Amino acid sequence: MIWKRRRWLGVAAILCLTSANCSSGEVETETAASRGEAIYRSVCITCHAADPSQDGNIGPAIAGSSQQLLRLKLVKSSYPPGYTPKRASKLMPNFAYLEAYSGDLAAFLQESEGS
Repeated sequence: MIWKRRRWLGVAAILCLTSANCSSGEVETETAASRGEAIYRSVCITCHAADPSQDGNIGPAIAGSSQQLLRLKLVKSSYPPGYTPKRASKLMPNFAYLEAYSGDLAAFLQESEGS
């Protein structure tokens, strides 16, 4: 029940953030990263560290992750060809409902790389 509630709270937060319109590319990038941060803070932080460049108790550091990696891992629970997982565990659940937001999450994680 808690997972369902958390999932819907995350979706609600995402929808609130995506309702704003942007007029320039620079603002759009900041907005995408802001939306991605909201997703990370409401969903990913459960297993990954508060700082995405650090390993979490369950999930590895994911700062710098590409949109391709995120989309495959979130939706299909798989990895891009030739990618070596950071951990051998297969504990990450499927988050297919986040597929449309994988670009936002990638924008945040790209900004977080090296922090």
